[in-house]
Amino acid sequence: MKIQRKVTLLFLGSAVSIVVLLMGAIFYFAHEFAFEDFYKRLEARVNLAAQIYSSNNNDSVDVYREVRRRYLEVLPSEHEYIIKTKNINAKGEAQDLPPKLVRNILRNAAARFKKDNTLYAGRRFGTGDAQIIVVVSARDPYGLKELENLQRILITGFFIAIVVIYAIGKIFSYQMLKPVRSIIKRVKSITASNLHLRLEDRKGEDEIAELTQTFNDMLNRLETAFETQNNFVSNASHELRTPLAIIKGEVEIALKNRDEPGADHYKTYNEIWAATQSLQDILTSLLGLAQTGFDGKKQNWEDIRADELIWLIKEAVDYINPANKLSIDLSALPENNDLLKTRGNINLLKLALSNIALNACKYSDNKPVMLKLIPEKGNIIFSVKDEGIGIPQEEVQHIFEPFFRASNTGEYEGHGVGLPLALNIIRLHRGSIAILSKVDEGTEIRIMLPVVADDDEVNVIR
Repeated sequence: MKIQRKVTLLFLGSAVSIVVLLMGAIFYFAHEFAFEDFYKRLEARVNLAAQIYSSNNNDSVDVYREVRRRYLEVLPSEHEYIIKTKNINAKGEAQDLPPKLVRNILRNAAARFKKDNTLYAGRRFGTGDAQIIVVVSARDPYGLKELENLQRILITGFFIAIVVIYAIGKIFSYQMLKPVRSIIKRVKSITASNLHLRLEDRKGEDEIAELTQTFNDMLNRLETAFETQNNFVSNASHELRTPLAIIKGEVEIALKNRDEPGADHYKTYNEIWAATQSLQDILTSLLGLAQTGFDGKKQNWEDIRADELIWLIKEAVDYINPANKLSIDLSALPENNDLLKTRGNINLLKLALSNIALNACKYSDNKPVMLKLIPEKGNIIFSVKDEGIGIPQEEVQHIFEPFFRASNTGEYEGHGVGLPLALNIIRLHRGSIAILSKVDEGTEIRIMLPVVADDDEVNVIR
C-alpha cells in the first residue's frame, strides 16, 4: 500500500472517530433536553392536580381548574392518576401505572418514568395516612419526531462527512507527498550520463529539505566517483605511456652501447631515474585522486579551526618549497571563534589547500602569494591570490579535469592532478572552489567550506 493511501486512511479514521463522538454527544444532549422539557410540563400538571385535590375551598378549586384550562394545553393521551398510598400493595401495583414508577415515588417522593413513547411524572403529597400519589402521563409525539429527524440528519451527515473527509484526506496526502513525488521523478531522470543534475534546493529545516540535501550530497559523491573512474581509465594510460617510453628507450640505448667505449651510462641512468620518479609521482597522485573520489567515507572527521589549519598549510608549503613567499592574512578574523569551525578530515583538507598554495607559488615563480581567511555568511573562505602567469580565460573551465594543463604552463613541471585532487577533497567536505584569473596578472582561488555549529552531528557514511 502506498504511503498516500495509508495517510488518507489514517486521516479518514481519525476524522470519522471525532465525527462519531461529536454526533453521539449532540444526539445524547438533544435527547436529554427534549424529554427534560416535557417532564417539566408533566410535573407542572402534577402540582396543579395536587392543589385541586387537596383544596377544601371550592373557589380555589375553580381557580386552579380555570388556570389549567386556560394556560395548559391538553397533551396527547394525557392521563391523570391520584392514588392513596394506603391502597398500594408491596409490589407497587396501582391502577395502570408501572410498578417501578410507583415504588420510586414511594421511596424518593418524586420520580420520572418512560415507557415506549409515554412519559410519566409523579409525586407524593401529604403526611401519614393522608398521603397521596399524583401521576400525570402523556405521549410526546413532537419530541420523538424531532429526535427521529435529528437522528436521520446525523446519519445522513455522517455518510456525507465520510465522503468529504476522504476527499480532503486524499487532497491533503497528495499535497503532503507532492515534494516526495517531485524528488522521485527528478531522481529517476538522473542517470550515469547526466550526473551533473541536482535536486532543487528547498528552504527550511524540514525532513524534505534534509532528504533533498542528502540526495544532492550522494549525487556529488557519485558524480565525483564516475568522473574519477572515467578520467582514470581514459587518461592514466596516456600519462603513464610517456615515462614508460622514456625508460624503455633509455634501457635500449644502454643495452646497445654497453660495449662501446666512452658511452655515457651515467646520463642514461639519470634519465631512467627521472622517468621512474615521474612515474612514481603520477601513480601516487592517481591513487590519491581515486581514493578521494567515490568511496564516500568520512572516517576520522573532527571539528577543525580554520585559523589553525591555515598555519598547517603554511608549514607544509615551507617544507616543500622553502623559497616561497607565501604570507598569511588574518585581518578578517571574527570575534566569535565558532565562526571559524568546520568539520572534516584535517589531513585531506591540508593536502587540498597546500596543493593550491604550492601551485600559486610555482606558477608565480615564487613571487608574493597571499593566503587570506574570510568568514562569510555561514562559510569559511580560504583565498589564495598570486601574481603569476594566470590562466587563459577559455581554459579556466578545464583546469579541474585530471591531467589537463593550461597552454602557458609548458615551462613548469606538473601532471595536472593537483587541482582535481583538491576539488574532490573540497566536494567531499561539502565545499566549493571558485577561480578568478587573468593572464600575466595572476590568479585568485577561493575555497569555501561550511561552518559547523556546536550541536551539529557528524554524518558518517560507511
